[in-house]
Parts: sequence; C-alpha cells; structure tokens
Amino acid sequence: MDSQHWRAVITAAQAGDRRALDELVEGWLPLVYNIVGRALNGHADVDDVVQETMLRAVGNLGSLRDPDSFRSWLVAIAMRQIRDRARRRTPDRLEEAAASDFAELTVLRLQLEGQRREVAEAVRWLDDEDRHLLSLWWLEVAGELTRRELAAAVGITRQHAAVRVQRMKERLETSRGIVRALDGACPDLREMTGRWNGRPDSVWRKRLARHLRGCGYCGGTREAVVPAERLLVGIALVPLPVGFTLSLALGGKTAAAATSAGWSAKLLGALTKPAVAMTAGATIVAGGAYVVTQPPDAPPPRAAVTPTATAGSAPPRTSAPPAPTPKSSPTATKKADPYGTVVDAVERAPDPNARPAALPRRPESGITSTGGPKAVMQHRGDSVTLTGRGYVLVRWQISPGSRPGALVMPSWTGLKGRLFHVASGGWRRMDDPLPGAPNGYATGMGGPGIGYAVLSPGTQQMWQNEYFYLDGSVTLTQNERGCDYGLTVFPSNRDAVVEDIDTGPDRGALRYGLVRDTGTDSAPVPQYVTRATPADPATVPQRSRV
Repeated sequence: MDSQHWRAVITAAQAGDRRALDELVEGWLPLVYNIVGRALNGHADVDDVVQETMLRAVGNLGSLRDPDSFRSWLVAIAMRQIRDRARRRTPDRLEEAAASDFAELTVLRLQLEGQRREVAEAVRWLDDEDRHLLSLWWLEVAGELTRRELAAAVGITRQHAAVRVQRMKERLETSRGIVRALDGACPDLREMTGRWNGRPDSVWRKRLARHLRGCGYCGGTREAVVPAERLLVGIALVPLPVGFTLSLALGGKTAAAATSAGWSAKLLGALTKPAVAMTAGATIVAGGAYVVTQPPDAPPPRAAVTPTATAGSAPPRTSAPPAPTPKSSPTATKKADPYGTVVDAVERAPDPNARPAALPRRPESGITSTGGPKAVMQHRGDSVTLTGRGYVLVRWQISPGSRPGALVMPSWTGLKGRLFHVASGGWRRMDDPLPGAPNGYATGMGGPGIGYAVLSPGTQQMWQNEYFYLDGSVTLTQNERGCDYGLTVFPSNRDAVVEDIDTGPDRGALRYGLVRDTGTDSAPVPQYVTRATPADPATVPQRSRV
C-alpha cells in the first residue's frame, strides 16, 4: 500500500479507531518479526522481543507526531528491544539453543535455492552486531526499508551506516565462502572440522577463513559468485509461523488514562476475522497467527477457552500472572497421565553379554508407510508418514566420512495416538568400537581419521536398529544438517524385533539388544516428538512432551 494510505490508517488509529489499529498491527507485524528473527537468528527470545516491540509501539502511538515516520520509528523500537535483550541475557541464556534457526526457516519458507540459500545460511556465521545490522540491510535491499531508515534505527549517520554495511558485507562474503566449502569435499577441511560441534561461532569462522585463503580446493568455485545484494532483491518477507502468538496488554494504564488516550477498548483485534473471542479482554485466533490481549490486572484466561485454529499450535501466552497453585489435598490432586515420559538422561551401554528382558506383547494389525516397505531417507527434509498399529524399525547409517560434525536428530511430528520407543538392536550401539574399523573409523560415530558425528547434549545414543510401536499415525522427518546421515524405515512386527535383540555376541554380534518397553503407558516415547506440525521439523525441541 502507498504512504498516503498508511498515513490515513495511522492517523485513524491514533484517534482510537479499532479497525485502523487492527490493520496497523496486521500490516507491520511481519516486518518486525523478520527484523527480530534475523537479528537473533530464531533464538528463543524472538517471540518476547516481537511482543515487547509491538506493545511499546501500540502504547506510544499517540506520541508519534508524523505518521510518515511510522516505519522508521517502529524499526528503531525493534532495534532498541534487540539491544536491550542482548544486554539482559545471562551466560546461561546465551547458551540456549535457538527455538527455530531463522536462517533455515528463511530457506524453507521462501524456498530459496542455490546462492540465495547460501546467503541465508551464511547469516549463522556473523557476530551479533553484524547480524543486527544485516537484519536491516537485508530488508533495505529487498525494498522494505530505506537507507535513511536503516541509519536512524541503528542511531548513526547515513555516511557511518555506509561504512558499517560495507564491513558487514565483507564478513558476509567470507561466511558465504565457509558455507560453500563445508558443502564441498575438501579432505583437509574434513580433517580440520573433525572435532567441530557444528555450531557456527567467531572462533571457527576465523579458523575456516584462514583455511579458505590458503586452500586451492576450497578457493575455487564452479560458478560465478553473485553479489549478495543482487540475490536479495525482491525476496519476500518470511511469513509468520503457524501458531505464532502475540500477547499484548497495555502496560499499567488505568482505564481512565487508556480511554483518554483513545484506547477505550484496550484491545488489538484479530489479524483477520476472529475465530474465537473471550470476554476477559480478548483472545483472537486467525489463520497462522493469533493475538491475545488483556486489560492490566485482569485474571488469566480460563483454561476452558482454547484456540482451535491450527492443530498442534501452542495455547496463547498472556502477560497476566499465573493463578496461585492450590494446596495439595485428596480432592485437588490429580494423578498425572504417565504417557509422554521422555528419557533425557544419556544411558550407559549394557553389558554386551546381558540378554534383554522379555519384550511385552502389544496388539498388532500392521503399519502402512508412505515410503513403502523400505523408505530410504538420505537428505534433509525427507519424510515418511506411518499409520496403523504395530512395530516400526528405524535403521541408522551415519557417514562422518562424507561430512562430520553436529548431528541434528530426526523428529516425529503430527502424532495422533501413541508412540513408544520399545527396543534397540542391530547387534551394536553406534558408539561401540568397530573391530578392524576401516578408512579412519573407530566407531559407528566416526573416528580420528575422518571426524566424528556429535550428538546434542542429552540426546540418547542410538543403536544400529531402533524399534518403535505406533498406535495411530505420525510423520518421521530426516533433519540432516552438519553430520551426514541416512535412515531406512521398515514396518516390522514383534517376532522380528525379538529375533534381532536376542542375537548376541556368540553369533558374531557385538552385543545383545535392549528392551525399553514396560508394556504400559509408562514406556518411553522418542525424544524429538510432538503432536504439532511445525513448518521446519528440525525445530522440534529435544525434550518434547506429548
């Protein structure tokens, strides 16, 4: 829309027009989400910073004198919230895993390929300050911001902004070279990154950059490198994720103050037509995003009212304090459903000669697979949907000889019904020493000659064969990033599981298998499992709950 239209919308919103305020939030929330998401690269704080930005913008809209300056004013608020959040983060918070890698979300949601994809992935290698600046420059190149607005948001002159942008672009090009090299097959680079955990940081960026400058293999490229600004022209904003929740309450304003300021309803309406509304302020759910607003000091929404727009989307968060926990009593205590237990402690391997416990019997009617009797998943994004009641074998093949480093585990999404992790077999765990291991391997996870596959802290060490029992439907997705690996998925049956896990060292195997199934709902479920259907399955948290 043109500037004249937005000037009219902003002026009407300042005068208390509810529909104008709705349109303002709907129109500008994606811009704020992209700035914050890219600046923080999908850190768990993204939602909070977006919320704080929109809250401050709505609460201070009456102080904006020139509607034509709204965009630069809003962007400046977003950048202040990003900087404030960076100052407030503790060392523990700095070590938090990203809620959803924004670089990967950019690639997936905008379907970027080739060098455009390379630019998006290179963002991971930038320092915070450069990434903050790039979040604005990216939108400038894409036609969403002007250089004047970029400079104003950072709080520097246009001349200084030009210098900083140029330096950031140089580091971005270096990072693009690193992404290109890691996708290649340089043997020296493979050896160098053998102990790298797969997480980009400034130390490894400098190490890899030095390697690139002196390596003829990595320094060459099969195609001309297109400047980043040409690649980003016309790229759309990354859309809001399904189930994105925005919870706004207008600070500490009293009802009288709010009314005098034009915010008599103290609500932000639906982003589109509301599907659910509540009387305590409002809870609005609308295709892919919802807004929750409450008056200050209002009680929290009653649990009986929940959004129903998207399967698996989280309930909206509010800024109201939690209700006090009732004192324990026989009538107030409810026994927790044992289903959903996830074993997050890394276990020690059992004695190789210890026979497994008996595998409990569960009803079987058979599993159907969209991948057929043997689904082979070797690339990121490959998936298979399983339906029915019975057993499933997931066989691991890890290839650090092709590409070592951090291993992003596969995830189970869209679960309907119940899923259990019932047994492990295949005659060995993947970290068992391999007798006479060839080509630099020491275990199934790699070795000093080729580098290692590195699991995230707390992730269960997998066996060659992992067995699961499904009663319902679920999708398994291969999330390869970092270390190279493949999965083969076979519908199976209890007899085949028992035969596998009961095969011990006396028949040439390294160890007997392991039974995990208790025969009840207290049997463990896999790590990385959810009933939700996220746009990027790799963002499913490790300690999932179902």
